Amino acid sequence: SDRSGKITLMEDGVLIAPAPYAAPSAYYFPAVGRMEAIEVRKGSSQIKYGPRTIGGAVNLISSPIPESFSWNADLEGGSDETGKARVRIGDSYDNFGWLAETYQARTGGFKRLDGGGDTGFEIQDYLVKGRIRTAPDAELYQELELKLHHYDEISHETYLGLTAADFEIDPFRRYAASQRDLMDAEQNQVQLRHFLRPTEALDLTTVAYRNEFQRSWYKLDAVLGEGIADVLDDPAAFPAAMAILEGGDSPADALNVADGNRSYYGKGIQSILGVRFDAAVRHETEIGVRYHEDEEDRFQHADAYRMSSGTMELTDAGAPGSQSNRVSDARAWSLFVQDEIGLGRWTVSPGVRYETIEFTRTDYAGDDPERSAPTSVRENDVSAWIPGIGVTWAWREDVRLFGGVHRGFGPPGPGADQDTEAEQSVNWELGAKLDMDALSAELVGFFSDYENILGRATLSSGDPLGEGDIFNGGVVEVAGLEASADLDAGRLAGLGVGVPIQIAWTLTHAEFRTGFESEFEPWGTVEPGDELPYLPDHQLSASVGLERGAWDGRLVLQASSAMRTVAGQGPIADGEGTDAFGVWNAQLGYAVSPWAKIQVGVENLTDEAYVVARRPAGARPGLPRTLMAGIRFER
Repeated sequence: SDRSGKITLMEDGVLIAPAPYAAPSAYYFPAVGRMEAIEVRKGSSQIKYGPRTIGGAVNLISSPIPESFSWNADLEGGSDETGKARVRIGDSYDNFGWLAETYQARTGGFKRLDGGGDTGFEIQDYLVKGRIRTAPDAELYQELELKLHHYDEISHETYLGLTAADFEIDPFRRYAASQRDLMDAEQNQVQLRHFLRPTEALDLTTVAYRNEFQRSWYKLDAVLGEGIADVLDDPAAFPAAMAILEGGDSPADALNVADGNRSYYGKGIQSILGVRFDAAVRHETEIGVRYHEDEEDRFQHADAYRMSSGTMELTDAGAPGSQSNRVSDARAWSLFVQDEIGLGRWTVSPGVRYETIEFTRTDYAGDDPERSAPTSVRENDVSAWIPGIGVTWAWREDVRLFGGVHRGFGPPGPGADQDTEAEQSVNWELGAKLDMDALSAELVGFFSDYENILGRATLSSGDPLGEGDIFNGGVVEVAGLEASADLDAGRLAGLGVGVPIQIAWTLTHAEFRTGFESEFEPWGTVEPGDELPYLPDHQLSASVGLERGAWDGRLVLQASSAMRTVAGQGPIADGEGTDAFGVWNAQLGYAVSPWAKIQVGVENLTDEAYVVARRPAGARPGLPRTLMAGIRFER
């Protein structure tokens, strides 16, 4: 429910969140539809990345420049006026290569707005890469690659959900008071990468980067002075406000619509030196250093509306910057050293990371749009050593046992008061992996012992102001299991057809070990033993497919147990949890030629309606039954 605030998010190995140090919980995630692969780092391997080393690292890998001329196009259309297109073309010569790609997506939306209107989105995404290089067999091989990326989004999205009673009647309804809600976002990315390989045992990769992100989310946040979350949680206590949300006439200034106008940038330079050598043992060592700066600039105001015959009419325009007028920035140095040591059947991977960060938050008066003088300047800094070690033992050629332990770290961010501590934990893992010809499987146990967990009061977490205040949560223990298997039953049984089967299951139990009172709404009054909100006990993904000749098909199950939306124990109280769900998806493909393939898919085959969240205001549904069909060309 709080987006990517707890993970390290990267694209092509570079931090990609709008302001990953100063404001990690931000409204941008790269379009997965244009990605070539997704790399997930968990356990001790994530200390190579940062600044956060608790929740894992996700590296999205964009399309590479092809080694020879190629092009492909994916075109899809389906339910709710949905359309997608991905087209890319590229080529390489002896010393030069290039790639051009676009990803386009739009939909009318699956929700139905009272009185009519769009509830969907439109995304336009463009990527260009150019590369010059020496001859591959050059004594001193080098590459220089420039990457330019532009992303534009218009999204008719809202924080306004539904009351429990209205969700039961029509989970895909949207109240009339959300008719003005609109996200307008733009992102620009520049990366310049240099690769140097003096010898087969030595290489150096350096990347200079800058990301810029601007967004204005114009959305309802209050009615008759009451926060929309309070109204939807207890509509009987606010009958007048509820009537206005549904389109009933109102006095002037009854509806408060905030313009979350913010701009961000992140920039830096990083280098990673790779060294491989054999002494008495094999070593593969990486040494990395990064300097990074980022900033969040809030310049927000709110407008007031009346509701008249189901239509919102502006009654008072707020002055720019009058609601929030501040700048938060961060400057950080980081260093890591990691070595993979081969000792026969053993592989030992020790490493350490160092982060030192300076935060500044500068506030200005709401009636000072020129920012002539700050009302307050708050500075804080934090440094941390983050060690870790992983060990793998090849018991047999097809069976490996592994384990690891590392320090988890999460910086508090700008504006933290003197009592706010960094997020810290000790994380353990122990597992086994089987890798046979037609079967691979993995079982991992994990345990995270938090010395202090942090909560950040954003609008998406239910905080009515969304000022980003940070709260200590004290000691938390998280324990669980991850199990996965991937096999081709047809190949294993010698059937002459492919029958791929995949399954992944995660069991997680997380609870507070100390009691406290918190102004962070998802925690509230916490007793020892209370379970964390928004963390399901069980998550399951399973699929079975059939592949024969030009045909392939797959049936997929995505399932989750219910989640608490407020910390607590015992059975989840009504209105304080999401729904357990099991959603079936189906896909069918036919290769009409070696370079063209037709695909049809249905998500949520049984059209199950279920609550996926009660943040930031009211119940929110998952995707209903959705049909998509398309064709893929590749040459």
